[in-house]
Formats: sequence, structure tokens, C-alpha cells
Amino acid sequence: MRILVVEDEKKVASFIRKGLEEQSYTVDVAHDGVQGEQMACENDYDAIILDVLLPSQDGVTTCRNIRSKKVDTPVLMLTALGDTDAKVRGLDSGADDYLTKPFHFEELLARIRALLRRKSQDKSAVLQVGKLILDPVTRKVERDGTPIHLTTREFALLEYLMRNKGQILSRSYIAQHVWNVSFDMESNVIDVYVKLLRKKIDRDFDKPLIRTIVGAGYVLRDEDEND
Repeated sequence: MRILVVEDEKKVASFIRKGLEEQSYTVDVAHDGVQGEQMACENDYDAIILDVLLPSQDGVTTCRNIRSKKVDTPVLMLTALGDTDAKVRGLDSGADDYLTKPFHFEELLARIRALLRRKSQDKSAVLQVGKLILDPVTRKVERDGTPIHLTTREFALLEYLMRNKGQILSRSYIAQHVWNVSFDMESNVIDVYVKLLRKKIDRDFDKPLIRTIVGAGYVLRDEDEND
């Protein structure tokens, strides 16, 4: 799952980013409201963590603007302000939840999970391609009823492939969305992880789901789909 953190305090942003990445989330960071609004509108995020006190444009205005542009991504607002009026302004701008600084990271994680569960009630969180099933909330994967145990990075790679079922994904796209870095043409890390993933979801089954498109990248297709 991909999360946008909009926070101008770089130490705080780094702390949140590191903690979320350890939980296998892919994280993008913006350090001001204008940049945060642009990224929220141009990219598909599962949740947004939005600070209220931001340079160039405050979090309340940023949230109001992205809602006016029909972006319905769940928003968790952060602020050092603890008064009721501040919370009301944030929620009225379209935020889904509110967390006052300083906070325990465990509570931040719990609130993110709660937002994702709410979202899953509107948009089915469970991904399925053929008999392969992935639940982003419980982080369980199975194929034809057989549980499959994946590492954090393997899970993120499979989730990205399943969310883009049928689409040919280049190595650069995978690097950007799963590794959150620019693709190094001399690196074979993506090919290595695809090979590891294939061993777990394809090797013991009749038909492969992950296909290599020579010169283009990879695609995940249903068992019944032809190349």
C-alpha cells in the first residue's frame, strides 16, 4: 500500500517514513502544502498523513483543495494544536481522522489501519487474480487455498502486480512504486525479486500468473488469459 506523508519537519517526516516502510508500506513525502496537494491529486494513494502547520499552504486548505478535486483518499491530520476548534476545522475540511502531536507511533499505525479498513468497506480490499488471493489489511496471501508466506518486499511487489492486473509494468515503474527509487539500469534486483516471487506463487501450480514480456517488463494475468 502507498502512503503520502505531508510534513515540513524533516526529522518527523523521516521518522514516520522509516516506521511505515518497516511495516512494508511504500511512502512518498512532501514538505509543503502545495507540493502535497499536487502529489495527492496526481498519484493513487491508499492514505494521506497531513500536517496542519505547513509552509506555502496549511494542511486544512490542502485537504479542502484535494477534496474539491474529488480525491477521496483517507486523510489523517497531524497537529501540535490540541484545541477543539483546530480539530473541527480539520475534520470539516474533509479529513477522516485527527492525531495530536506528540504521538506514539503505535497509535499512528493503528489509526492508519483503521482508515484502511474503512476504505476497504467501500472498495474491496481483497485482491484476487484467478485463485490467487491477497488481503492488504491482514497481509495474508493464498493460492487455491494454500497459504503463501512472503517477505515484506515480496508482498509489496505482488500487491502492485495484482493491483495492475493485465498491465505490462516496466522495471522503472516497479522500482518507483515498490522500491520508491529511480531504476538503476545495471541493477537486477527487480528480476531477482520476481524470480523469488514466482517460486512461491507459480512453481507448485499448473499455470503461471507472472509473465515476462521481453524488452518491456512483467505482467500478472489470470490462469485463463493467453499471452
